[in-house]
Amino acid sequence: MKRKMIWIIGLIMFFSGAESASAAFWETKGDNFIHDPSIIKEGHTWYTFGTGHGKGLRVIQSNDGMTWKEAPRIFSTPLSWWKMYVPNHEENQWAPDVSYYNGRYWMYYSVSSFGSNQSMIGLASTDRISSGNWRDDGLVIRTTSANDYNAIDGDLVIDKDGNPWLSFGSFWSGIKLTRLDKKTMKPIGNFYSIAARPNHSGAIEAPNITYRNGYYYLFVSFDKCCQGVNSTYKIAYGRSKNIVGPYYDKSGKKMLDGGGTILDSGNERWKGPGHQDVLNNSMIVRHGYDALNNGQPTLLINDLYWDSKGWPWF
Repeated sequence: MKRKMIWIIGLIMFFSGAESASAAFWETKGDNFIHDPSIIKEGHTWYTFGTGHGKGLRVIQSNDGMTWKEAPRIFSTPLSWWKMYVPNHEENQWAPDVSYYNGRYWMYYSVSSFGSNQSMIGLASTDRISSGNWRDDGLVIRTTSANDYNAIDGDLVIDKDGNPWLSFGSFWSGIKLTRLDKKTMKPIGNFYSIAARPNHSGAIEAPNITYRNGYYYLFVSFDKCCQGVNSTYKIAYGRSKNIVGPYYDKSGKKMLDGGGTILDSGNERWKGPGHQDVLNNSMIVRHGYDALNNGQPTLLINDLYWDSKGWPWF
């Protein structure tokens, strides 16, 4: 009887205590349509930035992280210099990443031709998101058909010593990483390869790196997005003690060799979750295609947890 009572008490503690918050899902509502989300909080306001689908980069905002409304778009008119690098595709503004560093908010964004690596990553910045005034900081990286990688999906990461780096990449030879100048926030070093799928279709993209307790965690998206409920997108991860790798998944396989432990592959309602963004090691956002709403890409937010061995879960 005593053992049974201990077991019952244990169950009560599990379901009523801290563990009950595991997999806590934020029930977003309102204008929560978004693709390739990046989330940040300024003051008391949440902002999520996403792919523009030909009308400028989409922005939504919220006072509580749950109820969202549309905010003014960024680059509703394409910048004139984009056509030098991606002619005839200036309307394809994708995958913004917004981060705060050294007193400014930095936004890396992509302009690309779909299915091609004629692409570029640009940069804009502001001292206040709420002002709506973004300074054009120009070109960061470009690629052409002569390259074996793709300049899209840029994502800023700050290493343990306070140095900025940019991860990026999609398909081709996979995910790259380069160090940035602290003032210009542009590349100053080598390009490192940190993840790939060499024996696969090459479907890996949307890198996001976060540092926690001695490890750099690399999150990526596998397989195909943008197919509505037929999307096969999923989120995978690995970690390394060095920001430039090598990154290993939970089974010990290198991410450069196609490794990656699956974190989220969706469910009956939310199909093809991906293009993830981890904030403060405590929450993860991504889009998922809503099977109950004609496959609309929707903002998904979960609390993020870490197990006793330092691996993420939710």
